[in-house]
Amino acid sequence: MRIAFTLIGGKDWTGGYNYLLNLLHVLGQHQQDRLTPVLFVGEACTEGDIASFAAIPGVELVRTPLLNAARRTVSLIQAMLLGQDASVRRLFQDHQIDVVFESAQFFGWRLGTPAIAWIPDFQHKVLPHLFSRSAWWKREIGFRAQVLGGRIIMLSSEDARRACEQHYPSTRGRTRTVHFAVPPGPRIQYSEARGIADSYGLPEQYFFMPNQFWRHKNHGLVLEALIILRQRGGQVVVAASGKQADPRAPDYFPAFRDRLEQAGMQDMFRLLGMIPYPHLASLMRASTALLNPSLFEGWSTTVEEARSMGTPMLLSDLDVHREQMGENARYFDRHSAQSLADALDGFVPLSVIEREQRVDEARAVALQRVEQFALDFVELAGYCQSRVGRT
Repeated sequence: MRIAFTLIGGKDWTGGYNYLLNLLHVLGQHQQDRLTPVLFVGEACTEGDIASFAAIPGVELVRTPLLNAARRTVSLIQAMLLGQDASVRRLFQDHQIDVVFESAQFFGWRLGTPAIAWIPDFQHKVLPHLFSRSAWWKREIGFRAQVLGGRIIMLSSEDARRACEQHYPSTRGRTRTVHFAVPPGPRIQYSEARGIADSYGLPEQYFFMPNQFWRHKNHGLVLEALIILRQRGGQVVVAASGKQADPRAPDYFPAFRDRLEQAGMQDMFRLLGMIPYPHLASLMRASTALLNPSLFEGWSTTVEEARSMGTPMLLSDLDVHREQMGENARYFDRHSAQSLADALDGFVPLSVIEREQRVDEARAVALQRVEQFALDFVELAGYCQSRVGRT
């Protein structure tokens, strides 16, 4: 099968970009004999935008003015009103595309090629107050177009699949869950990881929170919990990395930073900012546990990365977190600073020997999950191709 992809995400949502990069890597490693990814990008894309994709064996790259940002609105209008962007339809036909993978994009119900729509989550339904009215409707209209367009809907979790069928009942029978997984990467020795942690001035025991500073990531709850612990006489350190800006709420991080400084909590809540990915992996490896207090997730990438290297976890009580980790994590009430404070205070660190055992086990299981991810995606693509004939 030849499957068409377009770039996902960007500077405001690196998660989408990384998801696609990981997906194509995994397909290239495990399903290259059954599938050829064809990545279509606009002519304005820089070499830096696509260099990582070009390096993946088996990926074909196609530059086209039809996917330039300036034409995106015209393409969407044609897709919505006429059922197709005729130029894009011909483009896919010229490149012998069997299935189109859509995300945050809609090419019309008369596209002529079977399509899978990946919907990462339904955050706008659960936390509507985090969206402006225009942003809410932009997201909602996009989802409705894909639903009404008869797409096979791909979700990353059973939690998201249930939400999809609840909010859009007509998708029942057309939803499929494909849990994404990440390869474990090079094995990092604990001493090496500890050296990176030392370079950031982190203590022997610390909780690592590699989440962008978006409101739903719930950094405020962590600060409240640390204030409670300080009042008890405790000393717990949380190190937070990630982009310090929320595109939907530009004032969020500055207000959080001001509150942190006014409370005098900089020693217990460390702001690391954006850090190189190899450092992120090392800090995760050396940490006491990964901390994710999020109010909402579709299927957490940071949890999946920590899972692949055997890092202990302290997670908010989301259904999707429990689906992802089961009994292999400790949970707390995502709305209660007291609950988090108790969980942080009572967390028992693993010994170095225990950590090494977990790493070996986690890496082996992660490779199995990655193989399953690739297989599930290819089988879904095959199902989509056989189910929806060309029009």
